[in-house]
Amino acid sequence: MKITKTGEKGLTLIKSFEGYMGKPYKDAVGIPTIGYGATFYPNGKKVTLADQPINESQASDLLKNMLSQFEQYVDSFCVDTINQNQFDALVSFCYNLGPASLKSSTLLKKVNINPNDPTIKDEFGKWVMAGGHPLPGLVKRRAAEAELYFTPVV
Repeated sequence: MKITKTGEKGLTLIKSFEGYMGKPYKDAVGIPTIGYGATFYPNGKKVTLADQPINESQASDLLKNMLSQFEQYVDSFCVDTINQNQFDALVSFCYNLGPASLKSSTLLKKVNINPNDPTIKDEFGKWVMAGGHPLPGLVKRRAAEAELYFTPVV
């Protein structure tokens, strides 16, 4: 069955690493961000530090709205045989790093050759840099994505 929507495990993973911030803030590389890592609104307007705060419910809605775009990227880039956990891990990766990073990655190449290739785990771990330095949060996120990717769907 072709997967096209992020499941609860993926949503939980993304929320846990993005964290909820009701007020606009600068992320680790200085980009204005709000909610659960949103850098723009559904209308395409970029988040600014002057924006009004949002509550957790609004942040969840914004995340789900934004994820639809990243779900489409993962769906269009990947073979249709990936399972829900693999899809969710790749959506988290794409949401955090952007579609161009996923599209050009060896990670994607390996997924499309054999979604169960155990060396895919190592590919997640190569994407831990921000601003030219490895970030402990990204190391943990990539490890969690790789773990989810290889968690059997029950």
